Amino acid sequence: MALPDNACPECGSPMREKRGRLKLPVNGEDIAVPEAPHLSCPNCHEVVLRFDDARRLRQRALEIYRAKYGLLTADDIRSIRERNGLTQAELARLLRLGGNTISRWEAGRNVQTGSMDMLLRMIRDLPGSLDYLRKHAA
Repeated sequence: MALPDNACPECGSPMREKRGRLKLPVNGEDIAVPEAPHLSCPNCHEVVLRFDDARRLRQRALEIYRAKYGLLTADDIRSIRERNGLTQAELARLLRLGGNTISRWEAGRNVQTGSMDMLLRMIRDLPGSLDYLRKHAA
């Protein structure tokens, strides 16, 4: 027997729309997102995220993490890369990162660690730092 669309996947009870604090891991740290929309089972307390709610939860968690640590924004990273005439692949190689990492940072799908943020700021603020990385990057 098929369950209704709003049925809890655990107990089958009708789920309710809620807004509340949910946690999501970002760079190994649980980030609390207040007022996150989700479905909640009043019976067993199961939480279900619809696709758009999950996407918004992730975006909001990344924004909170970035603000908490004062990290460069996606636009800041793109600007640093473009000002230095680098492709995403070239910057990734210089920072010894995976090929798609810069793309994910610039699209706002992931956020850099504090140490990577510091390296990006050095490229932006210290003349000669890019030459140093070019000389010493694998």
